[in-house]
Amino acid sequence: MLKTPIFFAIFFLITVCWLNPATASEGSDENRLLAMVKKMELAFKALQDYTCEVEQTLYEQGTESQPHRFKFYYERDYRIRVDFSSPYPSMTVLYRKEEKEAIVIPFRFFPAVRFHLSIDNPRLRSIAGQRIDQAHMGHFIDFLLKNLGKVVQKEDEFHEEGDQIKFGLWAMDYIEEKKLEKYRISVSTKHWLPVRIERYSREGVPLETTVIRNYTIDTHVAEKVFAP
Repeated sequence: MLKTPIFFAIFFLITVCWLNPATASEGSDENRLLAMVKKMELAFKALQDYTCEVEQTLYEQGTESQPHRFKFYYERDYRIRVDFSSPYPSMTVLYRKEEKEAIVIPFRFFPAVRFHLSIDNPRLRSIAGQRIDQAHMGHFIDFLLKNLGKVVQKEDEFHEEGDQIKFGLWAMDYIEEKKLEKYRISVSTKHWLPVRIERYSREGVPLETTVIRNYTIDTHVAEKVFAP
């Protein structure tokens, strides 16, 4: 009595997979991406602070803009410090969680000169348009999780090279969330944080490259580093 429905259930599953193999693979690919980003999320939530060196380059009609280089400090209580080396070789920006303004010190050797700017001020945004409160890796990981939940991933791009895992991900642009874009991300298996982020248009035109080097994790960054 029970053999017939079980037989047909098995036959149905085999037929569906045979006729549409991409369905099973697509779900598997998305699950693999989700597991990867969840691992990044756990690693970020576990850390107390981190510093890194960043080089960010935009592309306009295939031409590279002048790279922005800076050292980035993050502390779990959501304090941020950015020390620029190019194109503003002595400027520092300080920010504290939920504040509406950031402190800009144009000359690190003369910290008494400082300005308070709204975090929405265009002069305080990154070259790609991010606010200072969106610059840390936690915000980027949240962005990836959000898009994995709402954007269908089109193809599998996931492989390991040495101490890095590289994967591709489709997402809406992170400023206006209006345009579909492709991200290629390299993650260090040492600390599960991105070391390279490439952003492309839907048509494959390069838009932005961010390279992150020399992470230091949980070094108990001195309080004075974040002091105005």
